[in-house]
Amino acid sequence: MKTEQRQTNPAAGTATMRAVVQDVYGDTSDVMRLEQIARPEPGPGQVLVRVAAAGVDRGVWHLMAGKPYAARLAFGLRTPRHPVRGREFAGRVEAVGSGVTTVRPGDEIYGMGEGTFAEYVLASESKVAPRPANLSAVQAAALSISGVTALQAVRDHGRVTAGQQVLVIGASGGVGSFAVQIAKASGAEVTGVSSAAKADLVRALGADSVVDYSVGDGLEVGERRFDVVLDIGGDRPLRQLRRVLTPHGRLVIVGGEGGGRLLGIGRQLRAAALSPFVGQTLGFFVASEKAADLVLLTGLVESGQVTPAVDRTFPLAEAAAAVTYMTGGHARGKVVVEVSR
Repeated sequence: MKTEQRQTNPAAGTATMRAVVQDVYGDTSDVMRLEQIARPEPGPGQVLVRVAAAGVDRGVWHLMAGKPYAARLAFGLRTPRHPVRGREFAGRVEAVGSGVTTVRPGDEIYGMGEGTFAEYVLASESKVAPRPANLSAVQAAALSISGVTALQAVRDHGRVTAGQQVLVIGASGGVGSFAVQIAKASGAEVTGVSSAAKADLVRALGADSVVDYSVGDGLEVGERRFDVVLDIGGDRPLRQLRRVLTPHGRLVIVGGEGGGRLLGIGRQLRAAALSPFVGQTLGFFVASEKAADLVLLTGLVESGQVTPAVDRTFPLAEAAAAVTYMTGGHARGKVVVEVSR
């Protein structure tokens, strides 16, 4: 990432901030640079947050690259409609817009915003919650999108209940590390799939057993069959995933990896099309961002059932390196950008 700061000609007298921006799509993080840009002001229902830390989730790369291409219909056909990357954050409320009643200036919160690789971000009141009392800002920044996605995968789509056998593929990643813990909190027996180098982390998260994805076809589980399989960020063929499911098990595909450049969800659509014709339930989902699930996550965190696994932090000027590290498959849990101390 180009770290020189360039002025983007804010109007005279306008408050400014440092932010990581891009004005073209690209597969590599050198399309991002650090600039001084105008600081936003909150509108009705919005909260202005001074960002302490920002989580790095897989969606950052998709928005940076503009892939799958269908996503550009929502985020800008030729160039990114919103130039600042990042969507997870933890920070302090600086100001609130009209109609905001649940938070006030000075509150420590976390949640989802648009453009969190910046000193300030705007967020909807409906997508923030008080920061868990036992988490630092860095830990809380890792929680919102990845944690909510894992929660909805386990609770709403996997419908995990006590005593079930659950397989989490991608158990050492951002979403997977939360899915293991939430499934355990639901009373399930959890098997995680990861590299051998990350097996210790997956066990520390609470997994009862770990499968090395480098052995055989990556799903060497013997005769075991699972009630729920969560395939997080993977690209395994459906036949492999169905093989390890019980006859009436549930497959939940999380993320759009391996689905093609155009739509990104080819495998997911095939799963949904096949599901009505087999005994197993095969599907995928797009996470819904809402404060109610953040509050539920806070309860799990404060009760000690869920703890964010943060691998590394990077300063704001090295946000591009953070994205590269995350997409390179090196992370053990989450990667976080520290914006202010």
